Order: sequence, then structure tokens, then C-alpha cells
Amino acid sequence: MNNSNSQISNQQGIGFSAVIRSEWVSRILYTLAGFVILIFLWWIGGWALSTSPKTEHFIKFGPIPTFQAFPMLLSTGYVAEQVWASGYRLGIGLLMAVIFGVPIGILMGRSRVFVEISNEPFQLLRMISPLSWMPIVVFLFPKWDQAIIFLIAIAAVWPVVYATAAGLAKVDPAWFKVSKNLGAKPWHLLTQIILPAIAFDILTGTRLALGVAWVVLVPAEFLGVSSGLGYSIKDARETLSYDHLSAMVLVIGIMGFILDSAFAWLIKRYSWHRG
Repeated sequence: MNNSNSQISNQQGIGFSAVIRSEWVSRILYTLAGFVILIFLWWIGGWALSTSPKTEHFIKFGPIPTFQAFPMLLSTGYVAEQVWASGYRLGIGLLMAVIFGVPIGILMGRSRVFVEISNEPFQLLRMISPLSWMPIVVFLFPKWDQAIIFLIAIAAVWPVVYATAAGLAKVDPAWFKVSKNLGAKPWHLLTQIILPAIAFDILTGTRLALGVAWVVLVPAEFLGVSSGLGYSIKDARETLSYDHLSAMVLVIGIMGFILDSAFAWLIKRYSWHRG
């Protein structure tokens, strides 16, 4: 009897593993098919533009010249240099958005008076394009790096604020009552109840903030700096190196995809919602 049960368990385990492998194979094949279609459309677009005398130089935007430009850009360390410069600005700006956004979001979730006072002003500030602050921050900050970090932070803080506040609004108020009855101090409420309960929402808001910050980063680097992904786009355009331009555009897409996937993994791995 025990042998029969173990055989059934083994067969179920093998069947489950086969299903998992099948799902992974299907996912990989669909992903590859999607990229093949994207590259094909990219090639068609470049070829169509190159057939006109007015736009024949756009042939360098095609996938073949773009991929041919990568070995030189990688071997000279140019890509790594620009990614490092942009990554530094993005990381500091996003960190500032989390440092300021999470406490403000918790305050909004815990204080009705604060929400009533701040909601409309925050909504007004949120709807201002981050890049419209650029003429002001040029005078406020002595270095362009600081100005760009500010633009990233002011763009990324709002998703963090509102995701944190929304997450805290979903927490059962009974948790706080029980904790207070058991003698919990405000610090205990924050570290033992609030932060673990809204970890999923903070990470989700930070992922959204990353997307906004990534969009702001590149145009912010068009002016005033001599490094970064945005600078590399401007430099390639001014030197008519269109193959380098399209290669750096592809780098921007790849880096953004990697960062977003990393946050998606963190949300799945470290949130109690994953169950």
C-alpha cells in the first residue's frame, strides 16, 4: 500500500514538473516570437524610410547597422560609462522619492486632517510636468547632476506617496486597536504592523515610480551634462552617428526592461501577498 502511494506521488511530481517545463518552454517561445516580430517591423520601417531620397540616411536606424555598432560601443566601455552615469542619477533620485514619499504616504493614510489639507495641493503639484521645473532647478542647484536628481525625485515621489497611502487605507483598523491594547508603542506600530502590511504597495509604487523616473531621466540629460544615456543620444544625433543613436536607444530599452523585471521579482519575492 505504501509503495503504491509513493508511486502515485512520484508520478504526480513528474507530471507537475512536466507541466512547469512546458509552461516555461511556451513562455520562452512566445517571447522569442514577439521579439522576432518586433525586429522584423523595425527592419521594414528602416527599409521603407531608406527608399526615399529625402530619408535614405535613415537606413542606419535599421537593426543590422544597430547590431553592428554594438561591439565597438561595448569594447570601448562607452555603454558602461553612460549606463553608470545614468544609473547613479536614477538611483539617488529614486531613493529620495522613497525616503520622502513613504512617510508622506503613511501620514496620508493615518491622518484624515492631513489628507484634507494636502490632497488638492498634492494633486496640483503631481500634474505639473517634471521637466517644466528645469529652468528653475538650473538656478537652484550649482551642478547639473543635482538638478537631474531633483527632477527624477519630483517625478517619482507621487506614485510612491499614493501607493503607500492606498495600501495603508486597506489595513484593518482592528490591527491597530489590538496592538495598542497590548501596549505597542508608535515605533512598534510602524515597524511591526504598518511597514510589513504595506510592503507590497510600497514596492508596487516604487516600480511605477521607476517607470516615470526612467522616462524623465533621458530628456533631462539632453542639456548640461557630458555623460549619461540622454547625453549619448544627443551626441550621436549631433555627429550624425545614427547607428550609434539607435544602438543607445536599444540600450535604454534593455536597461529599463531589466530594472522593471528586477522590481517585479522583488514584489513577488518579498511581499506577503505572494502567497
